[in-house]
Amino acid sequence: MAVIWGVILHALGGFASGSFYLPYKKVNGWAWESYWLVGGIVSWLVAPWVLGYLTVPHLFDVLHQADNSTIAWAYFWGILWGTGGLTFGLAMRYLGLSLGMAVTLGLCAVFGTLVPPIYEGKMGELLGTSSGRYIVLGLGVCVLGILICGRAGLLKEKTLTQEQKQESIAEFDLKKGLLVAVFSGIMSACFSFGLTAGQPIAKLAEANGTNPLFVNNAILVIILLGGLTTNAIWCLYLNVKNKTYTDYLNPSYPALRNIVFCALAGTTWYFQFFFYGMGDSQMGAYRFSGWTLHMAFIIAFSSMWGLVLHEWRGANRSTMRTVTLGIIAVVLSTVVVGYGNYLGSPEHQAPAQDTAAISAGE
Repeated sequence: MAVIWGVILHALGGFASGSFYLPYKKVNGWAWESYWLVGGIVSWLVAPWVLGYLTVPHLFDVLHQADNSTIAWAYFWGILWGTGGLTFGLAMRYLGLSLGMAVTLGLCAVFGTLVPPIYEGKMGELLGTSSGRYIVLGLGVCVLGILICGRAGLLKEKTLTQEQKQESIAEFDLKKGLLVAVFSGIMSACFSFGLTAGQPIAKLAEANGTNPLFVNNAILVIILLGGLTTNAIWCLYLNVKNKTYTDYLNPSYPALRNIVFCALAGTTWYFQFFFYGMGDSQMGAYRFSGWTLHMAFIIAFSSMWGLVLHEWRGANRSTMRTVTLGIIAVVLSTVVVGYGNYLGSPEHQAPAQDTAAISAGE
């Protein structure tokens, strides 16, 4: 039952991540940088600190007890991850939910899995195991799925008029979208590095009486503060450059309504990590599959919203078959990578070692 509950929590996190951009579509009259900044203040500052304070006893004492180097590294990776989060919003802006999510998250999975072994010089060791080979195979399937999704975008661009494209996605631009999606996918992988660097904070939180379900919330306040730094600097720069700083006080637009929808988007975005951390703690021996489930649920829900919002309206059957195949390939790749992680997990290797020991004894 704990595992089933963990899967449900991962599904809730995937739903939050796959749905967070929807409230932004209800914002009227504001430039992208204006509503992204307001939503970001909620998702990267307000929500983490409020929920962190409510779920982590003595939060400020925990952070005070942590080493300065631990805080600095978590913040540093948060800054780098923030550039990925910034361009993630641009990918949704230019590609839409279904295509943008598939390409960006697929690349995030690839780099998030490959960068650590490459950095540690263990790529050869990885390829020498069945677990590693399955992981690399899964990444290959992921890249194939991304290429298929890109092909679907090209077909859409060729078969639809500019008016038809902008009817469903106001600023559809395949070239810009793919460029920012690639960059976002690479930099978004830094979030996992921030969580790793901040584990001493999680241990301090647990030592101070925090429920294991919520220990990662103490790290999130630092990582997301780094993300806010990057996004706030860029959005304020665009506000000045484009003279859109007047958006916030412009009486011609519904400021309060826009703020409410931005806050809803920001809160929804934060809950993806809130539920992910809870689900991860419930998976037990199946914890290896957590990231796989998270990615798969995000892609599934964002694809669903893409269809509901008619982002592919007017596309012919060939284009629809192509994008469907690409999304299925990306989801399948997460399953293959998850199986590879399972083969390399202690839970899988322990029974094999026990069997080998019994055979040796005979």
